[in-house]
Amino acid sequence: MEYQTIYITLAGVFGLYMAWGIGANDVANAMATSVGSGAITVKTAILIAAVFEFAGAVLAGGEVTSTIRKGIVDTTSITDKPELLIYGMLASLLAAAIWLTVASRKGWPVSTTHSIVGAVVGFAAVGIGMDAVNWGKVGSIVMSWVVSPLTSGIMAFLIFQSVQVLILRADDPLQKAKRYVPIYIFMTAFFLTLLTIKKGLKHVTDIKIETTEAYLYAAIIGIVIAIIGAIFITKIKPNPEKEKENHFYTVEKVFAVLMVITASGLAFAHGSNDVANAVGPLAAVVSTATTGSIAGKSALPVWILLVGGIGIVIGLATYGRKVMATVGKKITHLTPSRGFAAELAASMTIVVASSTGMPISTTHTLVGAVLGVGLAKGLSAINLSVVRGIFASWVITIPAGAIISIMFFFMLKGIFG
Repeated sequence: MEYQTIYITLAGVFGLYMAWGIGANDVANAMATSVGSGAITVKTAILIAAVFEFAGAVLAGGEVTSTIRKGIVDTTSITDKPELLIYGMLASLLAAAIWLTVASRKGWPVSTTHSIVGAVVGFAAVGIGMDAVNWGKVGSIVMSWVVSPLTSGIMAFLIFQSVQVLILRADDPLQKAKRYVPIYIFMTAFFLTLLTIKKGLKHVTDIKIETTEAYLYAAIIGIVIAIIGAIFITKIKPNPEKEKENHFYTVEKVFAVLMVITASGLAFAHGSNDVANAVGPLAAVVSTATTGSIAGKSALPVWILLVGGIGIVIGLATYGRKVMATVGKKITHLTPSRGFAAELAASMTIVVASSTGMPISTTHTLVGAVLGVGLAKGLSAINLSVVRGIFASWVITIPAGAIISIMFFFMLKGIFG
């Protein structure tokens, strides 16, 4: 292929830009609950994301990649014109990244999955033909975007109700927090370990862990982390001065310990799920340009996952603050106990989706969870005008990705074709 090096270089640059956009928008709202509730600072959030997003992307980022790469577009009609797929995937990466830049600048938490799927569908419908788009698959992905916020919203509502019943409404909330929070820590660690074993290890080594073993390991690690958490929690002493202003001051400090764990887990789960939006199209370009033919599925080189992981971390560090402010502070008032309920619900939803290979949107999942927690306090606790703006940005995302992608597709075809 005559422009092979140029195609691979462009794919690397656009893939990095797309990963940067994911960091600026999606990771920002994955960390927003922790920052907005005051459990951690922005600097700590960036540090946690740097470690766990990167680990999730590089160790466990392979499962969802295949869903984004193939299945949405049928490439059989262009097997003799592989360069069309290259133009399309390059256009999709650039289009989705530009839309994410615009949304991040406005502080809109949009879906990176929406952005890239819209872009891929746009180029395929125009560049290959309407029949090439698997509309059934697109429909099932759209369904998952409705299902994920609903699921996480209901889970967050129930988790926060349990926190209220067991701890916040008790006569001695601090004693109850010290008793029950280790159970919440166990649940969090259990789910996250399960994700790591089931997805992460599959890509790193040839270790085959049976399902029963995986549950056993997850339970053991969950117990160990719960014990460590319990030791930290026993060291938290009541602060009578602060408790005059806020009756739950010390209890919320206990939940702040827990939020560091849920934030880490959410970052790992997010890295494993959403890195696909940047590395999927990048891998398609690299494999097509290298072999000169369109492969059904090709091995994912480690350097591609590294591009995704590095881009995500830089995006959050350089441009993530606006979206963090929207999700963490503007939808509803968050405290560490509410933020924890939202994060645990979101990470449970992402774990399930990630292990089944369904591309869900972390954004929708997390915003759904924050709404669920807000509703536990009643509808008046939610800023409806902010929510309306967020929903509107979600609706615009797919067509915006598609339109920009079509423009770039024709530009690239004109330059190289």
